[in-house]
Amino acid sequence: MDQARSTITKIFNGEPHSYTRFNLTQNMEGDNSHVEMKLSSDMDEEVGENGVGAHLNHNSNHKSYMTSKFGRTPKNLCFMLASILLIFIIGYLIGYMVHRKNDLPVSCEARVEMSEVPVVHETGAAPIMAWSDVKNAFAQKLSTSNFQVAFSEVSSDNHRAGSSGDEALADKVIKKFQEYGMKTWTDEHFIKVQDRPRFGSNKVIFKNGKEERPEGFLSYSANGTVKGSVLYASYGQESDFRLLRVRNINMSGRVMLVRAGKISFAEKVANAAKMNASAVLIYRDPADYPSEATTHLFGHVHLGSGDPYTPGFPSFNHTQFPPAESSGLPSILAQTITARTATSILEHLEGQNAPEEWAVFYKLGSESDVITVEVNNVVTEKKINNVFGVIEGFVDADRYVVIGAQRDAWGPGFAASTVGTGVLLEMARSISEMLKKDGFKPRRSIVFASWSAGEYGSVGATEWLEGYLSSLSTKAFSYINLDGIVAGHSGFKVSASPMMHSLIERTLKEVSLQNKAVSLFSQFGKGNWESNMLEPLKLDDAAYPFIAFTGIPSLSFRFTSAFLDYPYFGTLMDTQERLIAVTSNQHLQLAEAATKFAGHIVLRLIHDHLLQMDLLKYDKIIRTHVAQINRKVNTVQRMQPNLVPTSVQWLMSASGSYSRASRNLMKDIQNSDLSNIEMCRIYNDRIMSVERNFLSAYVSAKENPFRHILLGSGPHTLKGLSNHLDALRTQSPEADVDQFRNQFALATWTIQGCATALTGDMWSLNNEI
Repeated sequence: MDQARSTITKIFNGEPHSYTRFNLTQNMEGDNSHVEMKLSSDMDEEVGENGVGAHLNHNSNHKSYMTSKFGRTPKNLCFMLASILLIFIIGYLIGYMVHRKNDLPVSCEARVEMSEVPVVHETGAAPIMAWSDVKNAFAQKLSTSNFQVAFSEVSSDNHRAGSSGDEALADKVIKKFQEYGMKTWTDEHFIKVQDRPRFGSNKVIFKNGKEERPEGFLSYSANGTVKGSVLYASYGQESDFRLLRVRNINMSGRVMLVRAGKISFAEKVANAAKMNASAVLIYRDPADYPSEATTHLFGHVHLGSGDPYTPGFPSFNHTQFPPAESSGLPSILAQTITARTATSILEHLEGQNAPEEWAVFYKLGSESDVITVEVNNVVTEKKINNVFGVIEGFVDADRYVVIGAQRDAWGPGFAASTVGTGVLLEMARSISEMLKKDGFKPRRSIVFASWSAGEYGSVGATEWLEGYLSSLSTKAFSYINLDGIVAGHSGFKVSASPMMHSLIERTLKEVSLQNKAVSLFSQFGKGNWESNMLEPLKLDDAAYPFIAFTGIPSLSFRFTSAFLDYPYFGTLMDTQERLIAVTSNQHLQLAEAATKFAGHIVLRLIHDHLLQMDLLKYDKIIRTHVAQINRKVNTVQRMQPNLVPTSVQWLMSASGSYSRASRNLMKDIQNSDLSNIEMCRIYNDRIMSVERNFLSAYVSAKENPFRHILLGSGPHTLKGLSNHLDALRTQSPEADVDQFRNQFALATWTIQGCATALTGDMWSLNNEI
């Protein structure tokens, strides 16, 4: 470079008595012409005195050095112009070579030296705060006094779905969202629900006793009057009815008396209907719910979620669909009764003793224990509003986690809805302040949702899912449910997609109750958190339709009592005073801890480059199901060799495909540059597809809305296949070999399809099945 710079300086600035020689090839003439040019100070001085125009002026009386040397002939002028052009070309070539040298790849030694200097690439990504800073900033925004204020602002004695109280509360929530600087919107639906009759009542008359007119009711029950013999059936589970069947008890036309708990009201009624019962009476046994004996009970018996009169599609206004009903609506009567009424019936039952497995001293009831049940519920149309606010992400704004809480309740609903709504608002306020004051910039968006008509079976949430299914299934990557999160103080329960279990475990180790030195994991996990804290998602959980209907990984959790459920859910007695008594006056501290737990889950999902989802959890679950089905197929084939000529090999191959695909994806992620935004987005989309691809594409959302083959319900699930094999083994009339083969093939291909989607590019696939 120095030599080149010196040469250029000499050419353009000149040095005394210096010479530069060039060889110029004249291709047109076929020979070489040697040109010698002398650039001296004499020439510079001559040019400086007379100017360039003087040298070119033929009438000038002065003779320059150039003129005397070369003369003024056309040939000399051509040589001079050629020399100037040649100087320009050489200078250009030298500059080009210097620039090109800077662009050449550096040597290995140079790479090593450059790698020691950190290079900042402008990627457009949101600045990443350290996770510890994110946690601390969030914790600093929370206090028990804030929760006390939030609960007082959203508490109400009357905010049943569609009422004026519900609308007023919705207005409060959306104004709070706007106060926090969030974008807001509402989602309006016109739904049909069942309410107790405005005039008259439902009735229960045992033998010739007093007519009972319960205030509680079960929405979506069949209407009419039936008269039949009472049969006590414990909790109304399938296992309970099997015990009665073993005793050869006739259940046709009987009125089943069952205890609340363990499974949903809808499942109890559906199980009784399978036994050809005529009606179901549900009560809360004092051994399970130590509340007042005269407490009236409310609920619904739709074996599904959402508006049962618009199954599979949303209840928007002016939607023109032919009349339809959900397949989950019961065909028999269902009614709640008080514990006092139930006790008076149980004390007078005759017949056989209850099975020892039930650990009760009741009689089952005889044909003479006749009872009359009358249900006169009315279908009512209601307008409801879901309310939303969003904090938009800075990188993947179109990918979002949804966190929601039920807003309505049968009565005061302090534990059922007020606590969840208050926590929702406090989370929205705290995270909004983190953006404004701490410089926090989430990669992805957070949608805060306040649902209506939750007491009727997650109607508001499900209608939203049905209305925007195509978009939500590809863009919403998780749902966090805040319903009933404080219902005790001596236990902690969590239900979630298996993909979220590892994230939950890490979060439990990070969060502790106020003034407690130990984490929730240590306090309630007791050495094995999965056994002591984890439970399956239930049909009546608001998070259930998100995962089983839409394929969005979901989570529910709650503080609870160690052995007993909160006794005031589904009653008019769910007040702040009773929650304070149940939680030993720790409801504010528990609400703060619940907010930290949910907040850490949400913040982790929007903070990290990759979604914190564990793909390998489903591998173990699938293998467990496949092994169980394989054992049952072998058992049936030994008993009746020609009954089920189905090979489990294809199902095993599909299971292996998922295992390999999930592990390969994890390896690809480990070997990738996670600072690459586009690569992270591709990996996250593949992770998000897992839950969605476990939804069976071969069943109707109208007939079987919960299509998830691992967590859903119906004959298309792996559990359904296992139950069908039990029916084949016992030669039950419900068993159908052809239907089993069909469902077996479709479940197999659903698993294989999920594995295929995990693999990614079409050209990376292996046709192994």
